[in-house]
Amino acid sequence: MYLLKYTGHSLRSSRELWTILLGRSALREPAQIEAELDRHWDRLHQGLTYFKLPSSSSAAKVKENKDVAQPLKDFGLRISKLLGLDEQQSVELLQCYLQEDYRGTQSSIQVVLKDERQSQTLLLKVADYYYEERMCLLRCVLLLLTYFQDERHPYRPEYSNCVNKLEKDLVSRYQSQFENLFKAEAPTWETHGNLMTERQVSLWFLQCLREQSLLLEIIFLYYAYFEMSPSDLLGFTKMFKEQGFGLRQTNRHLVDKSMDSLVDRIGYLSSLILVEGMDIDFLHKCALEDCTEQHQFSSAPDVIKEMDQLLLTFGDIPHHGPVLLAWVLLRHTLRPDESSPVVRRIGNTALQLGVFKYISTMLKGLGVSGNNCTASTAKMCIYGLLSFVITSFEEESLQCSHLIDAACEVLSAPSLAEVFWEMKPNMGLGMILDSAVGMFPHKIGPLLQLLTALLSNKSTVKKVYNFLDKMSFYTQVYKHKPNDIISKDDETLWRRQTPKLLYPLGTGQTNLWMPQGVLGQVMIGGEQGYVVRWDHSYSSWTLFTCEVEMLLHVVSTADVIAHCARVKPILDLVHKIISTDWTVSDCLLPLTSRIYMLLQRLTSVINPPVDVIASCVNCLTVLAARMPGKVWSSLHHTGFLPFASNPLTSMAQCVSAEGMKAGNYGNLLVQIEQPRGEYAVTIAFLRLITTLVKGQLGSTQNKGLIPCVLLVLKEMLPTYHKWRYNTYGVRERIGCLILELIHAILNLSPEGEDQGSTPTLQSLCIYSLANTEAGQAVVNIMGVGVDTIDMVLAAQPSSCGSEGPGQILIQTVKLAFSVTNNVIRLKPPSDVVSPLEQALTQHGGHGNNLIVVLAKYIYHKHDPALPRLAIQLLKRLATVAPMSVYACLGNDAAAIRDAFLTRLQSKTEDMRIKVMILEFLTVAVETQPGLIELFLNLEVKDGKEGSKEFLLGEWSCLHVVLDLIDSKQQGKYWCPPLLHRAALSFLLALWQDRRDSAISVLRTKDRFWENLTTPLFGTLTPPSDTTEPCVLETCAFVMKIIGLEIYYVVSGSLEQSLKDGLQKFSNARRYEYWSQYVKSLVCHVAEMEEEGISSFPETQMLISAWRMLLILSTTHSDVMQLTEDTTKLKLFMDVLDGTKAALTTPMSVPCLRLGSMMATLLLILLKQWRRSTAPDILSPLSLILESVLQADQQMMERTKAKIFSALISVLQIQGLNGGDISQLPQLLLSVCETVKDEALALIDNTRHMRQMGDTAEDEDSMETDSFRGPQKDQRDGVCVLALHLAKELCRTDEDGEHWVSVMRKIPVLPSVLSAVELSLRSKHNLYFTEAALHLLLTLARTPQGAAAVAGAGVIQTICLPLLSVYEVSSNGASQSFSRKSQDSACWPGVYRLCMSLMESLLKTLRYNFINEALDFVGVHQERILQCLTAVRTVQSLACLDEADHTVGFLLQLSSFCKEWQFHLPNLLQDVQVNLCYLCQTCTYLLHSKKMLHHYLQAKNSEAMPPGPLPRTQRGPQTPSKETAGGGEREEAEQKALLAVQCSLLKILSKTLATLQHFTPDCCQILLDQVSPMDLAEYRTLFVLSFTTPAFDPDVAPSFGTLLATINVALSMLSEVNVECNHEQLQLQSACKSETNKCLSLLMFTMENCFYVLISQAVRCLKDPSILPRDKQRLKQELSSELSTLLSSLSRHFRRGSPSSPASGILPSTQSKQPTPGSKASHEGQEPFIQLVQAFVRLVQR
Repeated sequence: MYLLKYTGHSLRSSRELWTILLGRSALREPAQIEAELDRHWDRLHQGLTYFKLPSSSSAAKVKENKDVAQPLKDFGLRISKLLGLDEQQSVELLQCYLQEDYRGTQSSIQVVLKDERQSQTLLLKVADYYYEERMCLLRCVLLLLTYFQDERHPYRPEYSNCVNKLEKDLVSRYQSQFENLFKAEAPTWETHGNLMTERQVSLWFLQCLREQSLLLEIIFLYYAYFEMSPSDLLGFTKMFKEQGFGLRQTNRHLVDKSMDSLVDRIGYLSSLILVEGMDIDFLHKCALEDCTEQHQFSSAPDVIKEMDQLLLTFGDIPHHGPVLLAWVLLRHTLRPDESSPVVRRIGNTALQLGVFKYISTMLKGLGVSGNNCTASTAKMCIYGLLSFVITSFEEESLQCSHLIDAACEVLSAPSLAEVFWEMKPNMGLGMILDSAVGMFPHKIGPLLQLLTALLSNKSTVKKVYNFLDKMSFYTQVYKHKPNDIISKDDETLWRRQTPKLLYPLGTGQTNLWMPQGVLGQVMIGGEQGYVVRWDHSYSSWTLFTCEVEMLLHVVSTADVIAHCARVKPILDLVHKIISTDWTVSDCLLPLTSRIYMLLQRLTSVINPPVDVIASCVNCLTVLAARMPGKVWSSLHHTGFLPFASNPLTSMAQCVSAEGMKAGNYGNLLVQIEQPRGEYAVTIAFLRLITTLVKGQLGSTQNKGLIPCVLLVLKEMLPTYHKWRYNTYGVRERIGCLILELIHAILNLSPEGEDQGSTPTLQSLCIYSLANTEAGQAVVNIMGVGVDTIDMVLAAQPSSCGSEGPGQILIQTVKLAFSVTNNVIRLKPPSDVVSPLEQALTQHGGHGNNLIVVLAKYIYHKHDPALPRLAIQLLKRLATVAPMSVYACLGNDAAAIRDAFLTRLQSKTEDMRIKVMILEFLTVAVETQPGLIELFLNLEVKDGKEGSKEFLLGEWSCLHVVLDLIDSKQQGKYWCPPLLHRAALSFLLALWQDRRDSAISVLRTKDRFWENLTTPLFGTLTPPSDTTEPCVLETCAFVMKIIGLEIYYVVSGSLEQSLKDGLQKFSNARRYEYWSQYVKSLVCHVAEMEEEGISSFPETQMLISAWRMLLILSTTHSDVMQLTEDTTKLKLFMDVLDGTKAALTTPMSVPCLRLGSMMATLLLILLKQWRRSTAPDILSPLSLILESVLQADQQMMERTKAKIFSALISVLQIQGLNGGDISQLPQLLLSVCETVKDEALALIDNTRHMRQMGDTAEDEDSMETDSFRGPQKDQRDGVCVLALHLAKELCRTDEDGEHWVSVMRKIPVLPSVLSAVELSLRSKHNLYFTEAALHLLLTLARTPQGAAAVAGAGVIQTICLPLLSVYEVSSNGASQSFSRKSQDSACWPGVYRLCMSLMESLLKTLRYNFINEALDFVGVHQERILQCLTAVRTVQSLACLDEADHTVGFLLQLSSFCKEWQFHLPNLLQDVQVNLCYLCQTCTYLLHSKKMLHHYLQAKNSEAMPPGPLPRTQRGPQTPSKETAGGGEREEAEQKALLAVQCSLLKILSKTLATLQHFTPDCCQILLDQVSPMDLAEYRTLFVLSFTTPAFDPDVAPSFGTLLATINVALSMLSEVNVECNHEQLQLQSACKSETNKCLSLLMFTMENCFYVLISQAVRCLKDPSILPRDKQRLKQELSSELSTLLSSLSRHFRRGSPSSPASGILPSTQSKQPTPGSKASHEGQEPFIQLVQAFVRLVQR
């Protein structure tokens, strides 16, 4: 790097040292401060001589130094020439400057040094930096002297040690430096080079004066603590005389007006040093104790003589006054006899110089600027002087009024008021108080002025109050002697003859009464008038009330000005009392309650007394802080504040200020204050409104404040900077107060603001700032810029003051940042960009846009909060504004990046700035791609174009981030936990945003994963102790980064170090540790009250991250080394316990949030870790469920659903394990209660929606969503899951011992059925209906269940309402058969479920349900018949499924042929015909695979199901030679084909089983047991034809159809067997049970087919209506066909195949067994084969 990396320097700049000593850096520990002072004390000791003059030896050393680049050396020599500074120091200075204050990029330095113009600018900037370095060095010493004896200061011991080291010759060194400065010759261009222009000389001289002032301040503070010897005093006196107390500077021709205050300050400090040197306090003490010989001057007569001679020449400069006065006291006390003429002369000179007036001016001057410690030390010094003067000299000889002013200034030092009250009343300044009391109440001002100054804390308030409450003298002045007086002859004593009221007020008003016989002493009498002091006791507080009343009386007369002068001190005293001690306010009620009237009267006169009005408002501000409501209601009626004449309704009306009146204040501002340029009332008004806003009044009062705030926003904020001002600094103060008001409004909590349609204070502020010129004014304040602030700070006499104009400006800009940030945060979202946002983000030419200005605040070094808030605002803008920060920064981008990184890298930088910079970068990762690339500064390795390997650039922020996460750095002062957290947050942002280039660099860094995971190996304090919340976040970020890495990177490519880390994590049992810790966190939150949870967001974040890791571990267990079942069980139990803790305690919102998170995790782990879950999960889950069901429904909706889901999973797992469940009754009760409530709620909801006219069937339409709220029908809704859980519980409780009793208690079935009926009618609540039917279906499988369902009126619920689910078209076309996949929920699916339910009920209840079943068939006959014929045209799985369900139902119904024939004969006939056709269709489709394939392709690919397919018997064809893609497609088509074939086979088998019931019983008919009458009952189902069935609806089903069916089944049977023997051809997951199922199904089909064939054949043979010729043909055909089939079958069975028919899969068929005679069958022959053989024999006879 071109510049020596400064952090390696041992050198610290003086400014950095000063920042550290102030405690504004990262070094905050006393030991660190002590180390800094030890390293640098020599520099402090040397003072300004530390900066040496140029020398040839130094220049030679610079030339020899190889570490510094040549251009820097050359430039260092130029600096040395310009500043007259040692060459080595010049180079060091340059390096410090480049490191700290240089504003270009480090790479541009070379260019700047070569370019003449740029290098000159740089030289002058280095000169400014040098001047500041000198000042900072002196400020460090001043800081040490200020606080080294202050017990309250945290670094007092360290400061004290250092001062003791410095003490020896500090003053002599600094004194000689001071002399050198005031004697120094001004530099010229001949000596210092041609850059030393007039302006530079002027700056040099200004610096010279500042340094003199600071040196004197240091000397003064030093002597405040250490004694000055008489010879030193003489030396100082000579020196100051020579220098004319600052007025006779060698270069006085350079003094201009702006330097006057500095010259005055030098004079003040010179004077104070001499007074302090005489040690008047000690002198006073010696005089009182009569031991004056102890004073150091009593033993130095020579010095005294010489001083006398010197001081006799004084008297031409005001600064001499205090010195002369102090010397008079010294001489008068030590040598009263010999010195009287000299003392008198000197004393007179002091009085002629107006010494007391000078003292008050001096103290005011010192107090305004600079170090307040200096001012208070000066007051202590002058206090001693004044006390002694008043004690020693006659009061009359002193200038009384100026003396009181001076006394007030002195007593304003905080500690002196207490000292005063502890003194004897006739001592020192107590005598001034006495004399003021002597003239009271004739002169009110002096006494109250003094007492106001004497108020400093609560104890002094009580003293002042009591002092005024018990007055014993009443002084009056008379021009002439009154009549009602008796006097002594010599007129020294008067006596009242009559009682007298002292104020001419009306009866009934407060007044003072002087009784008869009171004596009065005449103090002054004669022609000019009389001053009489009456010996009368009274309370001044009553008198003050009378004074206020008098002012109210004379308000519109000419006396008003005189009376205002009497009332103002009263108001000021009241203000000071109540702001110091509120408890006294009740006693002052008579006064404070009259302020409102006073305000009303005074503001409405023609020429209002502004100062009195300001005092009134100040008093109200203090009152408003404690009782805002009362102050507001009383003020409201005075007409002082702005008000609205019309009620406020809309924002537009507010902003236009329509109907707003400015009130008396508004008029006063425009007519009096602005023309005069004095703004006391405005300042008071702004403070009052801010106090009222902060008082959190109710919303109605806040509405009343709208006109006031509007006046500020419209009339003041946009224009205040253009007003006229008489006093410097008032403009800044007003700006600051306006922004404080707005800041307070924007920080109002929302509860204080009601969210109605009318504007609130907050919304008004936000709107005004976003859309009117008020916002532009705030933007202008932010745009002040870092340079202006630095200039204002530099112009201040000393930078320590907290109230200087620079500090106020900084405060104003900080408030502007905060206000803007809040406006953007709170602004309601809108599509239009507001003017404020435009102003913030517009690109100005020449880089003058606001973004650059904000970013450049990073260069500000004085107040760390300023850059921090600027970056915070940048962060907000980077998030919300649609713009590129990088583009806005333009050419400055790289330089600003360097400045950000320099502060981020600095070990001493304030930690909060570093955190804010990292937070800004974290946001930028997502929103500012250009900017983040700049900061990441990645370089392509080897610079090859195509290569994608990156390296970290020199100016990459990742260097710092990697340092911060380095485990070796943790716990060091420059890496506190908050900063570590911010660094990890930034890294997480990179991972979340998938910044692959950066991630690839980080991944491969040495020890990266080790450092990153370090926090996870630490041990945290238990949650009950106060944990640093950011530590929780730190661990959460680490977990998330690891999770993202594992998730996105293929496990094989993970870095080995990360794998090792995870292995270590597992080996160190950290899974168990974190699981336990997370559980304890949840339990801790559960135990705490809602208010007590301080770090909830951090807790939530950690739990969320841990949850993510665990969820990942279910799929990546090998990488994450989480494979042991014991560990999994432990983790699972912790999750369960945590969930239980969170959801079973009294519910607070945080608790519920955590409970919900834990419940999700529990559910996922349950499903994924089935093997590892605990044996007994049901009992805790049922406890949780009970608790959740009792909690607030609104909040618990999602959680309830998760718990139901978990219970369903557990029941399914336990069902597999077959355990007994003890919690069943309780669970059933809870769940059924929920089902009932939810069903009833759903009914209300659906009815409401139907009334709303919500006919839209679109489930997702906005209106339905918005209303449905909690009852919205969702697949994972509470209602649906509760029904599924109920279903699982009923399934578990097979014998019904529990559910029967529960359902008797709770009307579950009626409510569910009502809801289902309504849902079906309105075609709403699909998922609910489906779940309800599943529950009913489960119940219908057991006898008592079926009885309950039927008894509850299931047929009424379903039969007719089900019609509205489908619509049968008039022409009978089947467009209602959807091609949707059967997996997704749909209304046809509901219809299929209803069909299954009917089937199940009929199967279970048999004759008890036959009538209902026939009703159902009758109602839905069209759909049923349509469905049976539809198989020909639609082979979608959904359609086949419906056919399957329909045939299944008809199979059950076919057992009741006689009843059916009786009730619905036509339908029966239609069904029989359709079933025969269905049999033909299925056979044809199964027979002709190619045809079926073609059909499926033609009908479209929708038939291809998305989910896993039913495994079927077909293996794949020969491997395809197409591309892989084609192969996949072919495989999918093949799977679809197999699925359809399987469905068709099922339908075929059930159809044949049903047809078996419509044909005579086979055995009976074979054995001639069926009469011809019986035969007539059975119709002939198949025609006498033996052709293979055609795929044509006109061809009737025939015997050929049945034979073809057998043939198809037989060929499929042999195919399945072939597949079993060639396992390699099997479908991947086809298993043995699948194959067995298929075989059984085929056997069942054949069996039934033979049965129907035989029965129908015999029926034909016995039918008289059939011709004998046809019968003969039938015999022949069947004989030959069946013989062939039998031989094929025999061959098949010889090979071996399962014998059992598929009675396991299908409902029992009631098929009659073959005759008993056929028992002795051949081995391996099926019974049905024997039956066929018997039939063949019969036919062949």
